[in-house]
Order: sequence, then C-alpha cells, then structure tokens
Amino acid sequence: MATPNDLQFQEFEEAANLLSADPGAPTLSMSASNDPAATAGTPAAGEDVRLDLSEDEAAQEESSELLGGQKSAGGFWTFEYYQSLFNVDTVQVLDRVKGSLMPLPGRNFVKHYLRNNPDLYGPFWICVTLVFSVAISGNLSTFLSSLGDPSYHHRPQFHRVTIAAVVIFLYAWLVPIGLWAFLTWRQGTERQVGGYSFLETVCVYGYSLFIYIPTSILWIISYEWLRWTLIVVAMVISGSVLVLTFWPVVRDDTRVTAVATVVTIVVLHTLLAIGCKLYFFQTAEHTPPAATIAPPIHPTPITAH
Repeated sequence: MATPNDLQFQEFEEAANLLSADPGAPTLSMSASNDPAATAGTPAAGEDVRLDLSEDEAAQEESSELLGGQKSAGGFWTFEYYQSLFNVDTVQVLDRVKGSLMPLPGRNFVKHYLRNNPDLYGPFWICVTLVFSVAISGNLSTFLSSLGDPSYHHRPQFHRVTIAAVVIFLYAWLVPIGLWAFLTWRQGTERQVGGYSFLETVCVYGYSLFIYIPTSILWIISYEWLRWTLIVVAMVISGSVLVLTFWPVVRDDTRVTAVATVVTIVVLHTLLAIGCKLYFFQTAEHTPPAATIAPPIHPTPITAH
C-alpha cells in the first residue's frame, strides 16, 4: 500500500513531466504566503469575488449600437433626432441603391437592406438629383429636337425645375404617408396584418425612384420607341421594389384589400413616370413656315397720245 509521501512524490513527478513537455505553460502556486503585502488584496475565505464590469458592459453596448447602426436619439424636436436619420455611410447607401436596381423575389428591401436602420440621406438626394435630371434633360431634349427649325428660338424653361420639385417631393412624401396610415389602420383592424414604420416606408419609396435618374438622362435621345421602352423597363424595376416590399405586409389581409392596395401602389407609380415623360419630354412639332404669296402684277395700261 502506497504511503502519502509516495503519492505526493508521484504528483510532483507528473507535474514535472507536463512542464518539460510544455515549458511555456502558465503555473499557479498554491503555497501560502506569510507576506501581508502579497495577501492584502486577496479576499478572505468565504467572501464572494465581485468584479466591476460596468465599464466593459457600457463599452460593449456602445460598440453594439455602432455596429447595428442605431443610436439613441432624443425627441423629434431635437437636432440629434434628425441627425440620426442621416447617419449612414457610403457603403450602406450604395448597397441600398444596388438593391433598388436589382429586385429579387423573396428579398425584402426593408429586411435585407434597411435592417431596422432607415435613413433620409439617400431618399433626399435621390429626389433632388431626379428633379434636376428631369428638368435639365427635358430642356435639352426640346432644344435638340428643334435644332434644325429656323423659326424656333430656344428659351430656357426654368419653371420646369419648380414643377419637377413639387411633383417629385409630393409623391415621395404624401404617398408614403397615405400608405403608412392605411397599413396602420388595417393593422389595428386586422390583427394578422403587419406593417412598417413611417421612416421605413419613406425610405423604400425614395430608393425606388433611383432608376428614373439614368432613365431621364437617356430620354434626351429623341426616339419615341426608345423612350417608351425605357419607361416600361424603369417602371417594372421600380414597381417590383415596392410590390416585393409591401406584398408580404398586405397578403394576410382580405384578398380584395390586398390586391387593391398593390394595384394602387403600382398605378400611382406608373402615373408619376408617364406624367414626367409627357410633360417634360414632349415631341416637338415642326410647323412649316407659311408660304409667302407674291402679289399679282397688274400690267400698266398704255395710253395713246
């Protein structure tokens, strides 16, 4: 039978073998120290060990907010509230623009691109760019189509910028407001109907208008078949973003209400595109100059003297 001394020696021998196999392994000394300075910070036996992790938790919470793109903001009357709506970087904006140009079935724009962090930076500048692209391209198209007409005198139509701004910004704000209010009302009436926030609805509509910026520039080419082809392609791409985003919300409603909602969204979107094309890109009609008819020449009678 092994004595306690033999067992203790065997434990030391095993520890020596482990240290020889891994010299860099950390070791922990269990020997008691009589130095009061060494044991001053050591808690007494039976006491709970408590670590102050408040600073680490605060730092971790702050980093998670930064990674998630959400920051706490005050009320809507404060500057910090509106500052948070424009707190996006270039990568996020480009990713959302790419998502609006390539709508795919089963890929919800709100769930895959906004990720509970809607912004107004992208929609605002998309609307501003679209206003100037439509107005300037419309003026340039009118000028090019009437270039060979000697009776045409080009005058810049600056009022088109104002009209484009009113139409586009009213559409980008009033239609989302009406849609959000309707979905909120249906959500209270039908429990199974979901919904998006107001900012998410505005953000989807703003990014869906991006396809019309290159389309309006290509409308300068004065071929009606090309213009109508471009407008159909743009309406299909832009309308698909809206349908694929809002159909999952309204499909659990009654069939009539769901279909009527989607049809209304598509019709209003179509009216905006066709209205901009017909007003800003009218085909110039060349009226030939009126032919000048020379007055008849009456022979002078010769009187005999």
